[in-house]
Order: sequence, then C-alpha cells, then structure tokens
Amino acid sequence: MPTFSQDALHLLRDPSQFKWYAVFLLTAVVYVYAVEIERRNWNLVFAGLALWFMDWINEVVNGVIFHATQHAALWTTTGPTAFQILIGLNFEICCMFAIAGIAFAKALPKDPAMKVLGLPNRWVMVLGYSVFCVFVEVLLNRTGYFHWAYPFWNVPHVWLIIIFGYGTFFAVAAWAHDLPTIRQKLRLVGALGGTAAALLLVFGPVLGWI
Repeated sequence: MPTFSQDALHLLRDPSQFKWYAVFLLTAVVYVYAVEIERRNWNLVFAGLALWFMDWINEVVNGVIFHATQHAALWTTTGPTAFQILIGLNFEICCMFAIAGIAFAKALPKDPAMKVLGLPNRWVMVLGYSVFCVFVEVLLNRTGYFHWAYPFWNVPHVWLIIIFGYGTFFAVAAWAHDLPTIRQKLRLVGALGGTAAALLLVFGPVLGWI
C-alpha cells in the first residue's frame, strides 16, 4: 500500500483534525444557496445540488475501489484538513463542489440552442470546465497532497478524468439547469441525492467499506 494511502487512512474521520475555518466554509455555502433561493434562481440551485450529489456518488465509488484493491483509490487526498470525510474527499473539497455547480450554471448561455464554434454550447461548456478542473488537479498532484496511483488515471492519460471525473458533474448540472419544470428538476436531483445517500449508507455504516 502506498504511503499516501496509509496517510489518508490515518486522517480518515479523525475528529482531532477539526479546524474552526470549517464553520466559515459551511456558512459560505449556505449563504450562496440562500442568495439564489431568495432570488428564486431555481435553475442555479438545482444545478448546484445535481453536481454536488454526483460528486458524492463518485467519491463513494472511489472509496469502494480502495476497499476492493486494498492498495489505492483512483484519487487520494492527504495533508492538513478540517476533516477527511472519505479517502478522496475532505471537507474543503466538499464545500467547493457544493457551489461549483452554481458557478458553472451562472456561466451557461441563456439559450441552450446557441452554438459555440458550431457546436452545442452546453457540451462546449462541459468540456471546457472539465479540462480546466483537470488542469487544476494536475497542479494539486504536484503539491504532494493530491495523489493518483494508476497509469490509466494519471498524466498523460487524463481523458478518463476529464470524462468521468468531471464531465459527468458538469453534464448533470447543465441537465438540471435546463429541465423545463421544477418537478422534473426535483426528480433528477432527488434521484441523484437518493442514490448518493443509499451508497453512503450501504458502503458506510452497513458494510464498513468506506
């Protein structure tokens, strides 16, 4: 088992790692959503929740991969944190993803049918944001606090990370944003949230795999 996997396990859900700035981060996330709810920007709210729930699903799968291999997850986070939630997810990243969908949705063109360079603007935006996020991950990897263990999920083979690591996040955010009715948005976000909750319950308290 790599040293970084061992380090992450030592950090995992250790309450002694708590930092007070976590309270501020949580308040900031609540404020961002409160502002959009006050303005009744439901497209943004549902886009934010869709991306956040999709990240939880990916993080649980990542934890299960570590359990199955007993070697390493696809991605692992180490270093100082307010709280290490899962092997690849700390509290700071969780808060970031909670508002990332809103930030992405704010940048979407108002007209879903508009073309960018002759291509559907939603797919251009999804690809562009995914590539940018993977670029940031490459930089984080070089800090020694964000780790990749497998050649197929690593530089230079980053296309899987672009598609499955981030493409799915921004795609569901755009999908939730563009659905025409509140009911349809609720169904999508409810399905994602329910799936995330079920996976956390089954692979967490029930099986103890993550």
